[in-house]
Amino acid sequence: MLSKIDVEKFNTLIETNALINSNYADLNFLLTQILSSATRLCQGEASSLLLVNKETQELYFEVSLGGAGAEVKRYNIKMGEGIAGWVAAHNRSIIVNDAESDTRHRHDISRKVNYISKTMMAVPMRVKEECLGVIEIINKKGGTLFTDEDLEWLEIFATQAGIAVVNARSVEKARDKIEQLHEQIGSEIEHRKIIAKSQIMLEKLEIIDRVAKTDSSVLLLGESGSGKEVFAEQIHLQSPRNKKPFVRVNCAAIPEGLLESELFGHVKGAFTSAVASRHGRFELADGGTIFLDEIGELPLSLQSKLLRVIQEKTFEKVGSDVTVTVDVRILAATNRDIEKQVEKGEFRSDLYYRLNVLPLYIPPLRARPEDIPELADFFLHKSMKKTQNHFEGFSSEAMETMLAYSWPGNIREMQNCIERACIIGKGKWIRSDDLFLKAFSSPVIPEDGSRNLKTAENIFRARFIRQVLEENNWNQTETAKALDIQRTYLSRLIKELDINNPKE
Repeated sequence: MLSKIDVEKFNTLIETNALINSNYADLNFLLTQILSSATRLCQGEASSLLLVNKETQELYFEVSLGGAGAEVKRYNIKMGEGIAGWVAAHNRSIIVNDAESDTRHRHDISRKVNYISKTMMAVPMRVKEECLGVIEIINKKGGTLFTDEDLEWLEIFATQAGIAVVNARSVEKARDKIEQLHEQIGSEIEHRKIIAKSQIMLEKLEIIDRVAKTDSSVLLLGESGSGKEVFAEQIHLQSPRNKKPFVRVNCAAIPEGLLESELFGHVKGAFTSAVASRHGRFELADGGTIFLDEIGELPLSLQSKLLRVIQEKTFEKVGSDVTVTVDVRILAATNRDIEKQVEKGEFRSDLYYRLNVLPLYIPPLRARPEDIPELADFFLHKSMKKTQNHFEGFSSEAMETMLAYSWPGNIREMQNCIERACIIGKGKWIRSDDLFLKAFSSPVIPEDGSRNLKTAENIFRARFIRQVLEENNWNQTETAKALDIQRTYLSRLIKELDINNPKE
C-alpha cells in the first residue's frame, strides 16, 4: 500500500506531466515548476537547474531556488568543473553527502554567494542519452542525508525537465520557421507583380483597384497558368487586410479525406492520426484573406460548410462541437466551367452565387500578345538571377517565335520556357532554338523583312482573331465573347487589321 508521501509524489508527477503537455510558451516557467516540485519532494533547502551551452561547452543557471537564489546566476560552469560540470561531462547521477570535503565542488562560488553546501544530489537531464543539463538539490532539510530513493525520484523529474526543454525548443524552431516563411511569402508577394501592357489587362487592373477596397468575395476565372493567384495576391495587397495573413489552399492538391481538417482544423482524438489539436487554414487567415484555388474541385460534402463560413463566419473543427468565429475574406479561383457544374448538380448553386459576387475573368496569354515582350523580359531577368547566366536579351527570331506561339500553358509555361532557355542558351542572346517552341507554320516576319515589333504584334493579332472568327463561323458577337472583348472593339480591330471574310 502506498504511503501518503508516495501518493503525493505520484500526484505531483501527474500534475507536472500535464503541465508539460499543455504549455511550452514559457520554458523558464515550466522548469521552475518542475524544479520546485522536485526540491519539495526530495526535502531540499535549495536547488538549481543548469542547461548546457553546446557552443561554449559551459553550463549556465537557468533556474535557482532558495539559498543563493538569483545571485548564483551570475556564474557559468565549464564542462567537467564542479559537481554539476562533472555530472554533465560523465552523464551520470551522483550523491555527495560531504560536499565540503569533495574536491570537485566549487567552494569559491559557495563563498561568494554566501551559501554553504553540505549535502548535494545532482542528476543529468537526458533525452535519448544526450545530456541537456543538470538538476542539483542542495542540503536536505533536518540535517539528514540524501538517499538512493531521493536520487531515483530526482531522476524522474530530470527526465520530465528534459522533455520540456526538447518540446519547447521544437516549438521555438517551428515558430521561427513559420516567421521565416511568412517573411519569404511576404517578399514573394511584393515581387510578384502583374506585368501588363495590353488594354484588356489594364482594364482588369482597374477592376482590381476597385474590388480590393471591398470585403466581398471574388471568383477568379480563367485557364490554368493565366495568373489567377497573382491577381488574388494583388487584391489582398491593395486591401485594408494587407497587414494580416494571406493563406493559400489548393483544393485539388489535398486528398478529400484531409481537406476538411486542412480547412477547418481538428481536435485531438478526432481521428486515428489526430494526436494533437490543430488550427485550420481559416483560423490562420483570421483577419486576412484566404485564397481557395481550384474551388471547382471542392467536394459537395464541404461546400455547405464553406457556405456557412461565408454567411455566418462560423464553423466547428473536426471532432468538436465548439463554434469558432473568424473574419476572413474569401477569394476563389477555378479553370473549370463552374456554371456547367452547377447545372449538373456538381457544385451548389447557393455557394456559387455567394462566391461569384465579383467575378473576374483573367484572359489567356494568347489573347493579349502585347504583354508577351514585357513578360518575356521580366522572366528573363528573373531566370538570369536564378541560373547565374547572363544574356543581353532575346534575338529577333526568338521574340517572333514567342509572339507566334499560342502558349497553351499560359504565363506558367512562358516562365518555365524562359528559365529552360537560360540554362541551355549560349552566347549573348536567347535564340529561337533555345526556347524549344513549336510556333505557327508561317513566320510572323513581314514580307518586306521589317523587324518592327509593333508590326509583328499586329500580324499575330490579325491571324489570331481570324482563327477565332472562323471557329465561330464569322459571328462577331460570339467571337467577341470568346475573346472577352466588346463587340464594338472587335469591329474596330477587324477594320484596323484589315481582316476580310473570304465568304463575302
